[in-house]
Amino acid sequence: MNLNFKAVGFEWTPALETFVQKKLSTLEKFVKRFDTEGGVELRVEISKTTHHHKKGEIFRAVANLHLPKQLLRAEESAEDLRVAIDRLHHIMELEITKYKTRFIERPRKTVPRKK
Repeated sequence: MNLNFKAVGFEWTPALETFVQKKLSTLEKFVKRFDTEGGVELRVEISKTTHHHKKGEIFRAVANLHLPKQLLRAEESAEDLRVAIDRLHHIMELEITKYKTRFIERPRKTVPRKK
């Protein structure tokens, strides 16, 4: 899984990169079955929604996960950047799980034949 990060409106620090990579790289175990040729890509954009406000939901995190024939998207806002990333991780995990359930084969119900 390829990870791409982008920061808008503030400086991208090595500590922030380590936190984001550690948090979102755990999603790789959920998409392992779809990543046969390295075609799975996770793009994350972290930004400040405003420059003059000091309170409220000023941090925004957006993730786009490109799977074969599908795009999963999660978006979250919070007062703290790390909280927004945590929530984003949780939402993305739910979206991947929902996507995976489409491919699980369920046993067919057998109907007794009439004689």
